[in-house]
Formats: sequence, C-alpha cells, structure tokens
Amino acid sequence: MDSQPAHGPVHGPVDPDVTPDDVRTSEADHALVRDRLDVLGVIAAGGALGAAARFAAGELWQPASDGVPWTTLGINVIGSCLLGLLMFYVTDVWPPRRYVRPFLGVGVLGGFTTFSTYALETRRLLSQGQAGVALAYLVGTLVLALGAVVAGALLGRALTRTRRVGP
Repeated sequence: MDSQPAHGPVHGPVDPDVTPDDVRTSEADHALVRDRLDVLGVIAAGGALGAAARFAAGELWQPASDGVPWTTLGINVIGSCLLGLLMFYVTDVWPPRRYVRPFLGVGVLGGFTTFSTYALETRRLLSQGQAGVALAYLVGTLVLALGAVVAGALLGRALTRTRRVGP
C-alpha cells in the first residue's frame, strides 16, 4: 500500500487487507453524517452518562476475590434487561421520537453495558488457567443477558397491560 494513498496521507496503522477504494467516501456519505450530527451528539451525551454510571457501579461493587467478574456480569445483565424494556416501549408503546433510541439505547445503555470488558475478562480468566470459570462466565453472561432482554420486554408488556383500564 502507498504511504500516500489517493484518499489522503496515512495517519496510523493500516490493515493490509484494506485498499484506498475500500475507504473512499462520496459527498453523499459526508452529507449523511452532516445530516445526523445531532443524533451523534445525543449518542455521545448518552454514552458519557452510561459510562459514568458503569464506573460508579464498578466503584460501589468491588470485584470478588474468587476471580469471577461479578460486577461486569451484573452490569451487563441489568443493562440488557433495561434495553429489552426500552425497546418494548420504543417499538410498541411510545410514539416515534428522533432521539429516544439513540440517546437511551445506543448512548446510555451502550455506555453502561460493557461487552468488551466481558471479552477481556474471559481472556484474563483463560490466561490465569481458570478455563472452567472462563467458560461458565462466557456462556453464563450470554444466556443471562439474552434472557434479561426478553425479561425486560415482558416486564414492559406486563406494566403496560396493568395501566390499561377499561374495555
């Protein structure tokens, strides 16, 4: 690959499988981003709030001495449940709003949950020779998080059903 590809100078590591044609952008691409800067802003603001909440949860709920990353597991399961609840309301109850899903779903809950840390902690457990714990954590988090999404949606349905009074 050239040190000065057609789309501009290279400023960092380059994947050898990526060619300049893979990253060319058109005016339409730039317009698409420009037209959605407000949405990117609410995602960023929500992400900052979610990440701050995750940090606070990590400070309040210190890791256990048994090596199991209970804090991350709890954060991911709680966040998944809230995401299921939110998606139920966004898709089935509330009228469409431009910023609700990006702010709360992508931003706040995306910043709160931490599946990248889940992957790193699984790797850490493996490197420490705790293969059984790593496997249980890997599968357990996945099953619990998916179950929590479903539980959140069902909770939303139940809460909505109890509010409707009359015929």
